[in-house]
Amino acid sequence: MGFMSTDQQKQLLSKMATGNGHGEDSPYFDGWKAYDSNPFHLNNNPNGVIQMGLVENLLSFDVIQEWVLNNPKASICTPEGINEFRDTAIFQDYHGFPEFRNAIAKFMGKVGGGRVTFDPDRIVMSGGATGAHEILAFCLADPGDAFLVPTPYYPGYDRDLRWRTGAQLLPVQCDSSNNFMVTISALELAYQKAQDANIKVKGLIINNPSNPLGTVLNGETLKTIVNFINEKNIHLVCDEIYAATVFCQPRFISIAEIINDMDGVNRNLIHIVYSLSKDMGFPGFRVGIVYSYNDAVVSCARKMSSFGLVSTQTQHLIASMLSDEHFTERYIVESAKKLAERQRRFTRGLAQVGINFLKSNAGLFLWMDLSSLLKEKTVEEELTLWRVIINEVKLNVSPGSSFHCSEPGWFRVCFANMDDATMEVALRRIRTFALKAKEADVPRKKQSWQNNNLRFSFKSGKYDDVLLSPRMMSPCMRSPHSPIPQSPLVRA
Repeated sequence: MGFMSTDQQKQLLSKMATGNGHGEDSPYFDGWKAYDSNPFHLNNNPNGVIQMGLVENLLSFDVIQEWVLNNPKASICTPEGINEFRDTAIFQDYHGFPEFRNAIAKFMGKVGGGRVTFDPDRIVMSGGATGAHEILAFCLADPGDAFLVPTPYYPGYDRDLRWRTGAQLLPVQCDSSNNFMVTISALELAYQKAQDANIKVKGLIINNPSNPLGTVLNGETLKTIVNFINEKNIHLVCDEIYAATVFCQPRFISIAEIINDMDGVNRNLIHIVYSLSKDMGFPGFRVGIVYSYNDAVVSCARKMSSFGLVSTQTQHLIASMLSDEHFTERYIVESAKKLAERQRRFTRGLAQVGINFLKSNAGLFLWMDLSSLLKEKTVEEELTLWRVIINEVKLNVSPGSSFHCSEPGWFRVCFANMDDATMEVALRRIRTFALKAKEADVPRKKQSWQNNNLRFSFKSGKYDDVLLSPRMMSPCMRSPHSPIPQSPLVRA
């Protein structure tokens, strides 16, 4: 095969094929590549990179696996379920199985505390939340139109909402002075900037509970947001894919509950994205949901879903699982308990060495503040620190700048994608790093991060026994960390 120059490639292929609109070259994905090249394993590679940049929910898989073993008929590939094989294999209706849509609607209601019901006929399936967001962007905006998004926000939005649709994302700047809460002044400022730049704003995207903050939006904030979009006559897309990860008060409030209690709301402007990737820990099943109160959007989204349907085999399994109310109630309770315990252990370890973090009550991650370790409060210094954490401390954490955070020094750290033993190793590494950084007094002396004093080696394990008290140490589990992700493109 002959070599082609970059210019030749550009002439031969489309702009999308030769461009970098996907964003895979960002630090957010670079950390995943560092993990892929040297993945940690408790026994086989104890000095490898620990994956703390991947949002997975592995803590309650025992509950799920128990249900699967006790319900072999839910699978069409078992003797008990083989009678459903033919009809499932040949089903082609892009509306999806009615049983699937009914089960999803009931589960969404249960996750919302039973305070609201969802209409199965408004359930549109897609290939994960990624597909759901893109479908809505295609339905609501033309190329060049924009969506407002409060910061910090999930880096994948830049791909999901922009790459193939041609839409723009405009940040609504939020900061730590009020724990990154969305305010009407910030919304108005972002909207006015778009107006001044002659950019047509078609909607507002909110993530509740928030990735990366791990916080929920309260009722008053949600009402303010609804009033804002109603006044501007723009759409509201509510990403609620972490709804069942809330593990303590305040509770999760769905936008569906809010609009039920408000008068004068144009429901044609309200849309919800849901998924089972985070709440149930099923990213590989690619179960994404568009739920819209707009009939035209439901109709168009359903047609577009032909490009990314959920397999009928998956629909069959999910319909059976989520129709079991005893199971869903138990899972939600057990998951909350395990997430609360994991977060408590992790935050206590950070607090013991003076590492600050945003108080949270949801999600599978923590918003960690390492700004005190920056020589200067700049994105460049944040990325310098991040490279040290990746290459020397051997942890893949995600820098705040990849989430469009306006304040350098924040990092998202995932804690639910590993077993207890791996979590303890990760925590020891973070604590060792923090203590060594304080000893070196880096910010005040302005030493280089590449100074030998900051090059840590964990091969000897000499720090492992002194940093954690016995009461914090959990028995080691034999199961290794989750396997290497096949691709960082859809696993965010």
